[in-house]
Amino acid sequence: MLHTRRWFLSCLAGMLAAVSVGTAQAEAPGFAIEQTAKGVAVKVGGQPFAEYVINDSEPNKTYLWPVYGPTGKAMTRAFPMAKVDGEVQDHYHHRGICFGQEDIGGWDTWTERLTFDIGENTKPAQKERLKKIGTEKHRCFKQLLVCPDKAVIESELDYIGQDGKRVATELRTMTFRVENGQRLIDLDQQFIASDGEVTFGDKKDAGLSIRVPTSMSVDSKKGGKIVNSEGLTDAAAWGKKAKWCDYHGPVDGEHLGVAVLNHPSSFRHPTTWHVRTYGLFTANPFGTLDKEQPNGPHTLKPGEKLLLKHRYVFHEGDEKAAKIAEAYERYAKE
Repeated sequence: MLHTRRWFLSCLAGMLAAVSVGTAQAEAPGFAIEQTAKGVAVKVGGQPFAEYVINDSEPNKTYLWPVYGPTGKAMTRAFPMAKVDGEVQDHYHHRGICFGQEDIGGWDTWTERLTFDIGENTKPAQKERLKKIGTEKHRCFKQLLVCPDKAVIESELDYIGQDGKRVATELRTMTFRVENGQRLIDLDQQFIASDGEVTFGDKKDAGLSIRVPTSMSVDSKKGGKIVNSEGLTDAAAWGKKAKWCDYHGPVDGEHLGVAVLNHPSSFRHPTTWHVRTYGLFTANPFGTLDKEQPNGPHTLKPGEKLLLKHRYVFHEGDEKAAKIAEAYERYAKE
């Protein structure tokens, strides 16, 4: 639930922005954060940017959906939150922009109950997977901040097993900006071994993800393309390490794209990319996807921390037109 206390935060010298957590909305020129039935929504110039969903009763994770690009088009697949004609409706757990890990302290927050629970047709192996599904639970908002040039959502999350015990804590900061005609989301995640030693397993299904619109996917054969900082494209980019990766293609009559930049301070930079031609786009520093570029499990001792730091760049055109390589160099220096 949203808390009812107020935060008065300095945005610019000589100016304060009043942010109310739990009231109708928090506003400043340019950006606004509004309370919704399921979380909070960010607007810019009065238009929707993204909604952070924290209290959806169905999934075991928080997520950003919908997310709109610089021209106002939806940049994430709608399923399973909504059903849209023409969309591929696979992988129930691919929700907008979200984080999941198949093994944090032995618990799986990548998949969901409805990934495997298909009634009488649920197979024995799927039933075993159901026993390991954990929960990524929003605890509270640490800060909601609006300024003329950005909006910031800072939340605290608990990772909990089916036994009710917490295995780790996450501090998540999401910063929303508009620069050079592009929409940016910085997503910084600090994981803390808050309740004793915790191991992040070596898993293919793990990391920070976006499920792109079906029309943009390479498999739709409408002009979608994957390209990374090393020049690898489409299926060849899967499992490889790179500083950034871009997915672009047609969306509702326009050629649009999203790049994900991996900051040098992020855990195991440059990250491995679990990016699929059917539309999954994940920065995964945990799983060994390529034996020539191994990752492996990572254990945090009590109180230790792990940082993941990424920037989403929603843009028009391909990665060259959007100058993603230059955008990465600027980001890397921050």
